[in-house]
Amino acid sequence: MNNENLKNRLSGRFIVLDGPDGCGKTTQCSLLERWLGESGIDVVAFRDPGATAIGEKIRRILLEPEHIAMSTTVEILLYMAARVQLWAEKIAPALGRNRCVLLDRWLSSTCAYQGCAGGFGMEKVIKLAADCLEKPWPDLTIILDVDLESAVDRLSAQPDRMEAKPRLYHQKVREGFLELAGQRQDFVVVDAGDDIEKVHRKIIQTVEKAF
Repeated sequence: MNNENLKNRLSGRFIVLDGPDGCGKTTQCSLLERWLGESGIDVVAFRDPGATAIGEKIRRILLEPEHIAMSTTVEILLYMAARVQLWAEKIAPALGRNRCVLLDRWLSSTCAYQGCAGGFGMEKVIKLAADCLEKPWPDLTIILDVDLESAVDRLSAQPDRMEAKPRLYHQKVREGFLELAGQRQDFVVVDAGDDIEKVHRKIIQTVEKAF
């Protein structure tokens, strides 16, 4: 696909990279953002939660290990609050200017983590998002799938509060992502077990095929 054609197809599109902790999505988001920019596409990237003053404060509350008493329901409400602010302050204006918006995590994370692994229920998470967000689902969500052993090896020696949750929790997170991907046509699962460049090429192919 030539650059001009790709530029037209990706104008005003909303793309998310998501997956379990240790899947490499932050690295892949950066690589995809660079590739899109080099292809002449007006792209902007954000992380969820974060990217706004309010969102970054909420992110710290969510991820600081000292907040071990936080319940699943509180997690959901905090993630959703940060997301609503990010949508209003950053995403909606960017899409309104026909920019391609790239996100590191989005609603799919809350479905997999709190909805599935946390036991809250994915359908309840989706209902809450539908009530709060103008556009709950992106145009494309790429789930980077990796086995638990490989994911653990990639994590920091000082895990944040979510990374430090039990092994069984993270296994259920992976299952939640795969279950959600099986339910939605706008989701694509990419094997993230390969080296960084191979995964990057798979993501590029996925984006080109989707649009």
